[in-house]
Amino acid sequence: MSRDPRLVEPQRVGPDGQGGPSGPPDPLRLCTFATVALLGWLLGPVAVVVFAAVGFAGYWQARRAGLLRSRCKLGDTRLVLVYLAALAAAGVVGIVLGWWVW
Repeated sequence: MSRDPRLVEPQRVGPDGQGGPSGPPDPLRLCTFATVALLGWLLGPVAVVVFAAVGFAGYWQARRAGLLRSRCKLGDTRLVLVYLAALAAAGVVGIVLGWWVW
């Protein structure tokens, strides 16, 4: 039985400069956080509404599929849904107040 050529192990560099499983971790989450922060800064409350709505839709679908606990700090998916709905509502208020003030 041969190995599937589409399954490729990522190359890693160990502390000794040689490849190995003890290579440095990829800080992809930090890049993701920076990108989300940039979009939030540029788009303001619109970004909050969009990200909260996408997150709410994802958690809603996951909850309906049976997910009861999340890796989110809030834990219970019901709390996460309430949190995301509150963020979306705050974003809408920010948009309305921003338009009203202008």
